[in-house]
Amino acid sequence: MRVLVLGGDGYLGWPTALYLSQAGHDVAVADNFVRRQYDFELGADSLVPIESLQVRVETWRQVTGKSIEMFIGDLCDAEFTYQMIKDFRPEAVVHFAEQRAAPYSMIDRKHAVYTQVNNVVGTLNLLYAIKEIDPDIHLVKLGTMGEYGTPNIDIEEGWLELEYKGRKDRVLYPKRPGSFYHLSKVHDSHNIEFACRIWGLRATDLNQGVVYGQQTAETALDDRLATRFDYDAVFGTVLNRFVIQAVLGHPLTVYGSGGQTRGIIDIRDTVRCIELACDNPAEPGEFRVFNQMTESMSVLDIANTVAEAFPGAVTIDHLDNPRVEFEQHYYNVTHTALVKLGLEPHLLSDTLITSLFDIAKRYGDRANLEAMQPRVNWRGAGERR
Repeated sequence: MRVLVLGGDGYLGWPTALYLSQAGHDVAVADNFVRRQYDFELGADSLVPIESLQVRVETWRQVTGKSIEMFIGDLCDAEFTYQMIKDFRPEAVVHFAEQRAAPYSMIDRKHAVYTQVNNVVGTLNLLYAIKEIDPDIHLVKLGTMGEYGTPNIDIEEGWLELEYKGRKDRVLYPKRPGSFYHLSKVHDSHNIEFACRIWGLRATDLNQGVVYGQQTAETALDDRLATRFDYDAVFGTVLNRFVIQAVLGHPLTVYGSGGQTRGIIDIRDTVRCIELACDNPAEPGEFRVFNQMTESMSVLDIANTVAEAFPGAVTIDHLDNPRVEFEQHYYNVTHTALVKLGLEPHLLSDTLITSLFDIAKRYGDRANLEAMQPRVNWRGAGERR
């Protein structure tokens, strides 16, 4: 299968491209490298050093003999997006190419507007390109469990069967996101569903939980193939951040009581889920939603798990929560579709955490402790220009 991975230079896009290439697919990646620019803006680089995309692709060719094609450009540039689809002619497009951090979107007005324009306009350009060039392309879009918020009812996989005043219908599950980033993902979902319903496109929306881990079998083949390891308070995922803090003897920073529950997933399962979605495409006109997570834990439980696995003393600090969210809430998520397709989940274990400790120890001198402190307040007025 010919698969185009958008955002192929990123934390998940790069290992996904390698996984699909190793599995025998013809793979191309596209990126505009803006994620690397965020590092300069925030003063927080990846803990694990990462090579340029050009070096990564050439290393992959040297190590495996397999080639990955590159497209350098921005989805917000419609001409680039159309030409890329015409040139590569993918059967599936895996879409990671968005600003992905809730805190980044909440810094101020400028960052909120940027996030929504970048994410929504880029996806709209892609939808039009697929419609006009090859409507049979299967779009596999990375969404987020954060689209749902924390409703006081069970979270179904994208759709909800309801009865109201004696009538029944199937509707998109109501969304109550908690940041301008998560709102952009909701807008994406609505736009993609509309395109499937009106134009007959086919799409799978993967509402993904918090990803943890840094290595897959493919990235471990050579240091030059490493993917990012973000640990800062803006882009770092919570478990990765706790691991770095434990190794450096820094208190684990839990926001509020830590009762906030999150869906989580191992990076190795993320790449497998993408392959399963590509190998089992949606039907023409179908907007399909999978909840891409394997288990759920509270933030405090994640912190305690890291503390118990670490061979040394670990303390936990409860900070004032910069976010506006429930400290305790109901959270019960249906996530069976990918398991039915063949996913065999890796659940959080001491073995995985121990491997992360080893990575953190190896590169600990690159860590910026200040970057792990929350600097973005959801209630802040932000920039007024």
